Amino acid sequence: MHTNQITIKKKISFEGIGLHSGLQTKMVLSPMPVDSGIAFIRTDIKNSSEISANWKNIIPANLCTKISNKKGETVNTIEHLMFALYSLGITNLLIEINGPEVPIMDGSAKNFIEEIEMIGLLIQQKNIKQLEIMKKLEIKDHNKFIKYEPSNKKYLEIHYSLNYQDQFIKKQSYTLKDAQKNFLEVFTCRTFCHQEDLEKIFAMGLAKGGSLDNAIVISGNKVLNQEGLRFKDEFVRHKVLDCIGDLYLSGYFIYGKITCNQGGHELTANLIKKIFENKKNYSIVDIHSANIHKTNKIRETSRIQAVV
Repeated sequence: MHTNQITIKKKISFEGIGLHSGLQTKMVLSPMPVDSGIAFIRTDIKNSSEISANWKNIIPANLCTKISNKKGETVNTIEHLMFALYSLGITNLLIEINGPEVPIMDGSAKNFIEEIEMIGLLIQQKNIKQLEIMKKLEIKDHNKFIKYEPSNKKYLEIHYSLNYQDQFIKKQSYTLKDAQKNFLEVFTCRTFCHQEDLEKIFAMGLAKGGSLDNAIVISGNKVLNQEGLRFKDEFVRHKVLDCIGDLYLSGYFIYGKITCNQGGHELTANLIKKIFENKKNYSIVDIHSANIHKTNKIRETSRIQAVV
């Protein structure tokens, strides 16, 4: 991973439909100076204030991750974009959005990562900080759990398990070692649902923008999408993507081992909150190295420029 803070070289915009709102939105990403962090601002709201992409701002939501500022201005379904920013090492960014929801694009982080890579990244002259968690922590909800275990390896490893009582997904598990280095293993994996669950989801006022263009839909023992699956275990890989995006709301790059079974956005948010509830649980570590190394195929060909 890069040891320096990173922003983007120039502005870039994304347009698309919100998965749950069904609203067409435009999102503009702009470079920011060191120590700015990542923040959203609602351009459709007069005199809007920034909504910091931080665990303290997470509020309850169904089937997505949602954050709010003190004025009650919100933005939701941010997890795929947050995964993209984590994977590219982006630490400073302003995201202007003219609606309440990040565009779902194709249901993965593919569009975000590929298009941001095209405009290039700026390596800034200040080191990042990592979050070192000092002890084992666990959140349980019946048969669901997420736990963190310290590791002497200076990267994030995630082991995720699914167990669906259906004809198609059934049991799946996946381990992603060195999540930032190996994000190519999961970044194209899409969100999904069962066709029989759609009526209930619609009744909740959700998935108004959902389609076969931005989600995998399972019916019985088959997938309805003409494209089919990108990986046989695309479902659990997507859950890994979601988990990483949510973990980046800690505000830091975490290293250690995460194990999750039947988890989700709420469980991950509760783990982050548990980490920070006691200062004995964690340490903020300065990364004292200016060496820049490229960690994957996309980044090897990306337009990376150092700021002097």
